[in-house]
Amino acid sequence: MVERSPVVGLLALQGDFDAHRKALAERGVESVEVRVPSDLDGVAGLVLPGGESTTILKLMEGTGLDSRLVDLVRAGLPVLATCAGVILLAREVRHPAQRSLAVLDILVERNGYGRQIDSAVVDLEVADPAGLGSATLEGVFIRAPRVTEVGEGVRVLAKRGGDPVLLQQEKVLAATFHPELTDGSPVVDLFVRILSALG
Repeated sequence: MVERSPVVGLLALQGDFDAHRKALAERGVESVEVRVPSDLDGVAGLVLPGGESTTILKLMEGTGLDSRLVDLVRAGLPVLATCAGVILLAREVRHPAQRSLAVLDILVERNGYGRQIDSAVVDLEVADPAGLGSATLEGVFIRAPRVTEVGEGVRVLAKRGGDPVLLQQEKVLAATFHPELTDGSPVVDLFVRILSALG
């Protein structure tokens, strides 16, 4: 019998989800686009990509997708959240305040490093090389949120200056930057290892 690799759900309501699909495919991981709750049936993991968090939340309204996502995250589904995906999961969102799914114990401020014109590629300080499997890390920041508070159950894996920018809470991996835009990103590799550990 041929063993089937895990299939990852890729939230595809808005944003550059295709870059995540390509990054996963390069690592031999199949993905399916998620737009309605039934698209989540049978997935082994989930990617919440960058985009516009307010638009993504609005597109979820009335579909039941938001509550299904919350249930799966609380049940321990591996998740990679990037940029707007981190805003969606955060316990609290400020600047300005907005609704979130409130399953990741952090507080974030939207556009914490400026607007689109302030986008930057930054060498990050790896706070936990063992957990990340790498001592070096590049961060592509595009209208990124700033994490201003981290709960006790959240590990900080990398920082930009003093700011946590890569965090892990159980099987949720949250990057305020865009690891899918870096070739051979250790962040995507870590997510794949989390998935593989389930097999």
